[in-house]
Amino acid sequence: MATPLDLQEQEQIDQLKAFWNQYGNLITWTLTLALAGFAAWNGWNWWQREQSVKAGALYDELDRVAQAGDTERVARAFADLKERFPRTLQAQQGALLAARVQAEKGQSDAALAVLAWAAEDASEDEYRTIAHLRAAGLLIDKKQYDEALKQLDSAQQGKAREFDALIADRRGDVLAAQGKAADAVAAYKKAWDAMDSKLEYRRLVDAKLTALGAAPEAGASAAGTSGGAAK
Repeated sequence: MATPLDLQEQEQIDQLKAFWNQYGNLITWTLTLALAGFAAWNGWNWWQREQSVKAGALYDELDRVAQAGDTERVARAFADLKERFPRTLQAQQGALLAARVQAEKGQSDAALAVLAWAAEDASEDEYRTIAHLRAAGLLIDKKQYDEALKQLDSAQQGKAREFDALIADRRGDVLAAQGKAADAVAAYKKAWDAMDSKLEYRRLVDAKLTALGAAPEAGASAAGTSGGAAK
């Protein structure tokens, strides 16, 4: 004869069976998806670490041949890094390194090609902006001023606002080279105003303004003198 306790247990079991029949599949699928997502997340992190380690080894090789100034091997090492690990931080850094070595060795066209890749395909906005800035500098040297301005326009469209002062300074270089002194002064003044007064680079911008007859300190002194005379 069943006791009240037996009947209570049986009732609980029946309730559990009913609950599982109604929600069992949903619970199973939810747990399966959660576990699969966790496994995928772990797998992705592992893959990222592996990619970073392998890309780091290739970057080290690129850095080694860059220090030796071997542009042919630099080009090969960067091509390998770019082909195998294009979305890694090392590939972006490698592009700037390879372009610098090529530019120093007089291979400006090769450097511009590498910088073009970085400007288009680098995953970090900062590296894209730097690539545009360096490309503009090379184009100034080649007297391709309109192309240099296009590079600076592209750099300005980026989100890395910490480069605004450098972009303005480089724009002033282009305009000065074109003989547009007034426009160059405006660009340099924008750069000078945007830079921290403690930055050593600001002195260079100051020198450029001074060479164009628009030294910031002189302008400030004149304004102060004028104000004093008005009183």
